[in-house]
Amino acid sequence: MKPIVDKFNRQIKDLRISITDKCNFRCPYCMPADVYKKDYRFLTHSQLLRYEEIERIARIFTGLGVRKIRITGGEPLLRVGIENLVGLLSEIEDLEDLTLTTNGYLLKKKAKSLRDAGLKRLTVSLDSLDDEVFKKLNGTEFSVNKVLDGIYEAEICGFKPIKINVVVQRGINDESIQEMIGFFKERGHIIRFIEYMDVGNINNWKPEDVFSAEEIRQRIEDRFPIEPADPGGEGGVAERYLLKDGTGEIGIIASITRPFCIGCTRMRLSLDGRLYTCLFAQKGTDLKGPLRASASDEEIMDIIRNIWKVREDHYSELRAEILKKGFSKNKIEMFRIGG
Repeated sequence: MKPIVDKFNRQIKDLRISITDKCNFRCPYCMPADVYKKDYRFLTHSQLLRYEEIERIARIFTGLGVRKIRITGGEPLLRVGIENLVGLLSEIEDLEDLTLTTNGYLLKKKAKSLRDAGLKRLTVSLDSLDDEVFKKLNGTEFSVNKVLDGIYEAEICGFKPIKINVVVQRGINDESIQEMIGFFKERGHIIRFIEYMDVGNINNWKPEDVFSAEEIRQRIEDRFPIEPADPGGEGGVAERYLLKDGTGEIGIIASITRPFCIGCTRMRLSLDGRLYTCLFAQKGTDLKGPLRASASDEEIMDIIRNIWKVREDHYSELRAEILKKGFSKNKIEMFRIGG
């Protein structure tokens, strides 16, 4: 089958699937507690895509060239029976990589069942090992030890290396960079530092809060000599480095200062069945409606093709100009389409 390409000749290869808008954390850069209070009304179960519907969509996407699927949220481990979804997706013949991103708080309970169901890889979002900083960044009183226990259990179950994602904010957790490397390199995991991004509309993002990729690299090299690594496969977003002592790998994701839009091969499926072509998208295209109206696989394929063929997203490359002009862009919240 001829590959589908967008306006910038980018092929569709990756699908991110958000399966819930609920989360047990209230990270200020994603789901701040003053907005998402205890009485906040999340989507009902009937509004979500059913697992069988997600599996069908995933199969259609693999027929269009997608080879990697990442399950996200919200916090995906809060969705009841997530192991059943993993089992369905793991049986898709042409799927090469099935992975999941979690905050790790429930991972100790879920690691074995996820592995047994066929999950291949894990990413854990963890912004600091310091308990007070961790609590400030997750917006709760949850201790970092619960997440570490989940990581240890995942290791026992065969998830290794695990990717540890760290969103770095100036003056908040930039001092944690070296500690994170020192701790996780000894366990054989990959640490990825991510520039603080202007996702969604309510995180009060300011350019001055960004601890840049270059500053991150310098902070790393103050203690850990590194050298560039093979950039990896197409669609990868991290600038990869190897520790010169041979003990591990580090990634830096520079969405703000060194945008990588030109290599983006991702589409995102929201929990309620809408397709988005960018993390910073304003609106999506309904797929749940046609799906539940008995559309054929080929009709669903045509919807996806028509969305991708006209895709011209490159927000991160335009961000500086947009900010300079004082424009604002109303974007979908990250927990609805996965980070």
